[in-house]
Amino acid sequence: MQITLSFGGGGEETNSLIHDLFYKNFSNEILESAEDAAVLNVNEKIAFTTDSFTVSPLFFNGGDIGKLSIVGTCNDLAMMGAKPKYLSCSFIIEEGLEYEVLEKIVLSQKKELEKIGVKIVCGDTKVVPKGTCDKIFINTTGIGEIQKENISAHNIQEGDIIIVSRDIAKHGTVIMAHRYDVETETKSDCKLLWEEVESLIKNNINIKALRDATRGGISAVLNEWSKASNIAIEIEEDKIPIDDDVTGLCEIFGFEPMDLANEGTFILAVPQNEVQKAVEILKQYNQNASIIGKVTKGNKVILKSPYGSKRYIDLPKGELLPRIC
Repeated sequence: MQITLSFGGGGEETNSLIHDLFYKNFSNEILESAEDAAVLNVNEKIAFTTDSFTVSPLFFNGGDIGKLSIVGTCNDLAMMGAKPKYLSCSFIIEEGLEYEVLEKIVLSQKKELEKIGVKIVCGDTKVVPKGTCDKIFINTTGIGEIQKENISAHNIQEGDIIIVSRDIAKHGTVIMAHRYDVETETKSDCKLLWEEVESLIKNNINIKALRDATRGGISAVLNEWSKASNIAIEIEEDKIPIDDDVTGLCEIFGFEPMDLANEGTFILAVPQNEVQKAVEILKQYNQNASIIGKVTKGNKVILKSPYGSKRYIDLPKGELLPRIC
């Protein structure tokens, strides 16, 4: 069965799609009240974010657009020290999409929601004529309850240490391989990050800043931090963990791993006296967690090679890899 324009018409077909697919898999009392807006009981300070997902292909090694839509928004909340709690979810579906494909996407979303105990409490569905979008676009908006305040890109100071939670660039590399029909066993790092962040918080790590290195990769994160806190960041090139397959594919296609998107990797800034404890915690989740640099005076991001040379790392420019998330 294919999705037709009638599924977005607000009538019988729309009602069937909402009840038989969305309510069935996202079941909770708030969503099923079917009001024009969800009424939420949130007594704590919250974080609030939104994101849209247009990844191509829809399914890739290690994930799919459904998983990505939950992971991406929940991770943005986690990066502010907030435990994800509620999501909205809106679908823009191209006429002709197979119902089985939509169902597979929804089941993937359901699986991620159950891992973290998050509820989709409201949403919307639109069906557009064939050729006016590419199969399906998803928007998710998230609310999370702040568990640790004052995590900010503006907090970083000279002497702080920069840590990466795992090896970089796997998501971007996987999408690139699919686009160019290159076989690879590498999987996207797409995963929920709240568990790692919660462990850092519970162990009283003084987290200065957190950021998941999505579009623009760690290059974008480090440059944003440098500008926000008016500091220089010196990165040791040989300390950046990169999988051999990722290195090889990037060399073939001419991409810089530091510029490629991640969907389950974050950058962390902590004071020097807490760095070893922070790394030990992160290594419980991925052995590739590494100290990659330090904060100094200045306002640039500097990459230091193992041979003594240095160069600036700038924000990525131009069309790197569109439709990556």
